[in-house]
Amino acid sequence: MRSRSKIYAGLAAIIVSAASVIMALGATPADAAVGGSGPYPADYETSAGLANHTIFRPQTLPSERLPILVWGNGGCSANGLSQGNFLREIASHGFLAIANGAPYGSGSTNSQMLTQSIDWAVAENSRQGSKYYNRLDTTKIAVAGFSCGGLEAYAVSHDPRITTTGIFSSGLLNDADDYQLRRLTKPIAYFIGGPSDIAYPNAMDDWGKLPAGLPAFMGNLNVGHGGTYDQPNGGEFGRVAVLYLKWRLKGDITAGRNFVGADCGLCHTAWTVQQKNLTLDGDTPPSSPPTTPPPSGTPTCTAVYSVQDQWNGGFVANVNVTAGAAALTGWRVTLTLPSGASVSSLWNGVASGTSGTITVANQSYNGQLAARQTTSFGFQGTGNGSGATATCTGS
Repeated sequence: MRSRSKIYAGLAAIIVSAASVIMALGATPADAAVGGSGPYPADYETSAGLANHTIFRPQTLPSERLPILVWGNGGCSANGLSQGNFLREIASHGFLAIANGAPYGSGSTNSQMLTQSIDWAVAENSRQGSKYYNRLDTTKIAVAGFSCGGLEAYAVSHDPRITTTGIFSSGLLNDADDYQLRRLTKPIAYFIGGPSDIAYPNAMDDWGKLPAGLPAFMGNLNVGHGGTYDQPNGGEFGRVAVLYLKWRLKGDITAGRNFVGADCGLCHTAWTVQQKNLTLDGDTPPSSPPTTPPPSGTPTCTAVYSVQDQWNGGFVANVNVTAGAAALTGWRVTLTLPSGASVSSLWNGVASGTSGTITVANQSYNGQLAARQTTSFGFQGTGNGSGATATCTGS
């Protein structure tokens, strides 16, 4: 059980409200360096085709295609300039960053607005006559958010178009939402304000529940919940976010070295760093050579199905896959669902079919299992999940 607090969402709303007042009076928090520190001076704009959003982009689009960041603000604020210094800094390094909420907007946002941002960017990249026509890299999309905005990012992180997720001073509020962790299949990074950050225990609890094999980074900088977003160029959080996005969305290995290995660039600094399954060459952790010859024989495995949560009209289920006496290079589970039940979303596996008898194969990162080792996949479904059966075939 986790002990969750909703206070930090309200705290972020107070911080955001104060910043909004400052900006509405014609100033920006902490004397922002307009344009950012990157090679492409950046600013923001709006689009009639994407109401209630703020778009940060290089003032002059570079020849290279721009990867995309969609962002949820602290406090789920509908002011798209809430973390304006931070997002302008990211855009100045050759990214398109889209924040929920209009400039100086009021009210609150929701996770669907992040999906709207992705839909709009993909459509603009394909629309002849758009300034973004063939100028965006729609195969490289990050979703991220601060505090309450981090909860919005979690909610859409399973979108298959997303390359990576960034959680900034945030964490799930309730154990009932842990299914959002179990369905993660893409790399994730946490940037938290240290033990003085009210979101710290939530984030650390989430860290401990991530799926086995998921590439993940955890960085804590003891600056508290407010972070450094309002500092010029977003401060230290802005600098590190740019490095992470350069690595994940542009394939910049030099930037990636700040996050990977015992001597990473952020290691042995003011940041406290933790890593899971991180490498610079595709995030498939190297497998250690066995100290004894592997057992001979045909690879076998077992699959154990269980319902994690059931409600009127839907359920969440988990399947544990365990290798037999021989190591596996891959596995496939045949799952027979009860009549009327169907799969709506699935994580940590590749599914064929949604109802009746379906098959689920391993992802690239969880197919290799040592003898007796266990991994799992899960899914959310409609109908009643009781009575499903699962069998496993190894290879």
